[in-house]
Amino acid sequence: MSRGSRMRRVNEMLREAVAEEVRVLKDPRIGFVTVTAVDTAPDLRAAVVYYSVLGDPEEQEATAEALAHAAPHVQQGVGRRVRLKYLPKLQFSHDEALEAGQRINELLHELEETGGQDDRTGD
Repeated sequence: MSRGSRMRRVNEMLREAVAEEVRVLKDPRIGFVTVTAVDTAPDLRAAVVYYSVLGDPEEQEATAEALAHAAPHVQQGVGRRVRLKYLPKLQFSHDEALEAGQRINELLHELEETGGQDDRTGD
């Protein structure tokens, strides 16, 4: 079994466990969060948890602060759910890929509506 496939399984197992722990957090600052991915260091000492959250920038910032504050609690809960040689230290990071994809989708929709004409040319 290759090292890459093992890390993919570890990342997915951690993603599921973190998502479940985040779901039960009681902090009112945490909005509707989706854990999108986990990237674990090869030595299993650290993991970056990527998430997306609905809401305006202020709500997203509040969620980021709440998740950073709750990271040790989430890590402890993950430790009860998964068995690894080392339990990685969790760091939460906002996943901007979904917003970028949504923006691209909006631009494509606008292009479709205008028939592909460039509004900047003044024609």
